[in-house]
Amino acid sequence: MADITALDNKCPACNAKAVWNPTEQKFKCEYCASQFTLEQMQQYNTAASLENNKVEENFNKITSKDGLDVYRCKNCGAEIIADQNTTATFCVYCGSTAILKEKINSGISPNYIIPFKNEKESTYDAFTKLFKGRPLTPKAFKDVNNIKKISGVYIPFWAYDIKSSGNITFHCEDVRSWNTYDYHYTETTTYSTTVDCDLDFNKVLADGSSRFPDDLMDSLEPFDYGHLVDYNHAYLSGFLAEKYDVNNDVAFTRASQRVMNTSISKARSACRHGTAVVSKNDLSINNKKTYYILLPVWMVSIKYRNKDYIFAMNGDTGKIVGDIPVSVGKTILWIFIFLIIFFLIGFLFARFII
Repeated sequence: MADITALDNKCPACNAKAVWNPTEQKFKCEYCASQFTLEQMQQYNTAASLENNKVEENFNKITSKDGLDVYRCKNCGAEIIADQNTTATFCVYCGSTAILKEKINSGISPNYIIPFKNEKESTYDAFTKLFKGRPLTPKAFKDVNNIKKISGVYIPFWAYDIKSSGNITFHCEDVRSWNTYDYHYTETTTYSTTVDCDLDFNKVLADGSSRFPDDLMDSLEPFDYGHLVDYNHAYLSGFLAEKYDVNNDVAFTRASQRVMNTSISKARSACRHGTAVVSKNDLSINNKKTYYILLPVWMVSIKYRNKDYIFAMNGDTGKIVGDIPVSVGKTILWIFIFLIIFFLIGFLFARFII
């Protein structure tokens, strides 16, 4: 087996594991509690170093075992197994972050990343509050052990600067009604109107991983682009990370459709009150620039009635998305309780009042 190493972050003070601390927005040693900026970490031969963050032209051959890629932990020498789209994981023996440089650099290297802004402990409270006060929520969603399975994952996204230009023609109908004495009048006016569009969209997102539902990832938006920083391997320390497996061209199709829908909606607002149906669309959607970025997401999956329910939190803004099912057993129980209460009220009313 080829000796393929996995990068990690070492504390410059004591050589123990150093991970990204979302609260302090610095790298913190888990042993001596020393904290360092990215610039300080870059001076040492760790995942953050400038040398390790270079995009390479030639890549080491990755040894495979049963269809999974095998790496060697730089800290303890144990084997780390990951699938083809995992770019950061953990060593199960020593807990070190395994940043798989060969996978990150094979293909397109990320341009930007938004580091996590909230810690794992704070997400427990957020998810607990989400499920609290819902009497029909299944027990599995209130089980602390299930909530604590939450993982911080950097999800790959394609982002595009897009220009929408051209014009759209609408067939419009305005309906006006009024009453005069005993008569009711309805007036329908039909007309066509053409609206010129010249719109610029910055960093329109499209999920770059087929592993996560597109609608779930779309629902997490917006992310604060003011928090974007240049990509560095070191930010992956302490978290999981995925590599894109959705082609750039395929992702752009989704992004351009989002831009088209928004452009039509904005153009429609220029019409008068009433209905406006597109009769002719001469809009052109042009990609001005493409970015590959990693965005922070806290995720937890809870199984209920043989179905996995995925909940996600925006690791930048704290927004939570996901559908909470209703417990069939609890629903039947509450219906039964209400029927009993209704029966008792009816009985007492008939017994003492009538």
